[in-house]
Amino acid sequence: MLHGIIIHETHDDVGVAVRDLHAGEEVGIVTLEGMAAGAITMIDDVLLGHKVAMTDMPVGHKLMKYGRPIGQVVQATSKGSHVHIHNLKTMRWSLEEAVAPVITSKPAERLTLGGRKPEDMQLLGYRRENGRYGIRNHVLILPVDDISNAAAEGVSYLIKGTMALPHPYGRLQFGEDLELTFRTLAGVGRNPNVAAVVVIAIEPKWAQRIADSIAETGKPVAAFSIERHGDLKTIEMAARKAQEFVQWAGELQREPFGVKDLWMSTKCGESDTTSGLASNPTVGRVFERLAEAGSTLIFGETTEVTGGEDVIASQCVSQEVADRFMKFFNDYQDLVKSKGVDLMGSQPTEGNIRGGLTTIEEKAMGNIQKMGRCKVVDAIDMAEEPKGPGLHFMDSSSAAAEMVTLCAAAGSVVHFFPTGQGNVIGNPIVPVIKLSANPLTVATMSEHIDVDLTGLLRIEMNLDQAADKAMDVLERTIRGRLTGAEALRHNEFVLTKLYESA
Repeated sequence: MLHGIIIHETHDDVGVAVRDLHAGEEVGIVTLEGMAAGAITMIDDVLLGHKVAMTDMPVGHKLMKYGRPIGQVVQATSKGSHVHIHNLKTMRWSLEEAVAPVITSKPAERLTLGGRKPEDMQLLGYRRENGRYGIRNHVLILPVDDISNAAAEGVSYLIKGTMALPHPYGRLQFGEDLELTFRTLAGVGRNPNVAAVVVIAIEPKWAQRIADSIAETGKPVAAFSIERHGDLKTIEMAARKAQEFVQWAGELQREPFGVKDLWMSTKCGESDTTSGLASNPTVGRVFERLAEAGSTLIFGETTEVTGGEDVIASQCVSQEVADRFMKFFNDYQDLVKSKGVDLMGSQPTEGNIRGGLTTIEEKAMGNIQKMGRCKVVDAIDMAEEPKGPGLHFMDSSSAAAEMVTLCAAAGSVVHFFPTGQGNVIGNPIVPVIKLSANPLTVATMSEHIDVDLTGLLRIEMNLDQAADKAMDVLERTIRGRLTGAEALRHNEFVLTKLYESA
């Protein structure tokens, strides 16, 4: 019998359709590891990625997936029927039904680490003045504010090999909002994928502030202001320095470096049930290996862990780290409540729902599969550089371009981006590697997908083999292979804004 349903845990109430299923069809059920788990006769037609009831469920039943409740049944549901927004609702915003997080702060149990060892990867990068290794060699023209964009783009137009990063902010911001903008811009300039930076601002004070932070890394940087010069003179002065930087950077050579010197990040986007079932666990398996080998890793999306925050807290290495993470999470919850917003209006997104995700709890549990069983060594602020190796949780939104930009500012040099429905995000300085297990997405958006994981759904590979495949592409990307996003010129650069400007 041809399998058509995969379950996460043998006692889950639902499985995921890995192909379109039809009413009356007898369908085989397997675990992700490929173990047979029986069969079921379909009552409804169910599309790829959507959930199928494994048992009869009455109204009020707390439905289990990932071995934990992801919502409450609101319409009696029979075995073999479709489970989605018509018969399952979130429990999160009914406070009396909400699952209270239990923080144990115990070290996570390690999985058996099989497959390829990170230490065997042959990595090549550019050693920067501060000892960090980058895998790209950009010369940036960095505007501090929106009205400096034209001058920055003028320099980039004149000098081949430079890259301008225009953005809409930097004027009349104040407080933490301004500090975050400065921290992000300086962090992007400090990133090891950047060889040298020309900073341009309307005012000399702000240009110098960003340049001074970048200069702490030892890399070449120069600051220019438009006041008292105008665009034309500023462009001339900045272009001369940019030419000098480009010619200098062009002679830099890659050299071998070890996995302990690798900094990378992850976020997912346009998720569906195949994300939580296959592509996100693949990233989690790679991260387990890299964490064990001493790499520095970043994940986050505070806005999308609601319903799984206790899992993250329990994998923190200490109560102190768990408390720091929970403060980020609770601050976000307080913000949502202060606005009187029901997140079911936007989470899961319409794209998520189309792909089979139903509740914010389900989305959260799929999301956090990217952390695997790694211990969380620290919880860091937006665009904050990690202070040591291991997996870090960064406070951040789920907006793809914003999150990847924050990771770049924190020092990540390469990014894993699992996608179900097909997100096309890229970044100007950090290669974004797309992974997908959705066969429709891989077939129709192949130019965007770097790692095809559909074999997991066909049970043609296990998670260790999938992780090996992802690590192969990671190694090749580090050595110089362009990702799909890079080849397609996806250079999305988006700053995170906290509140209105003055």
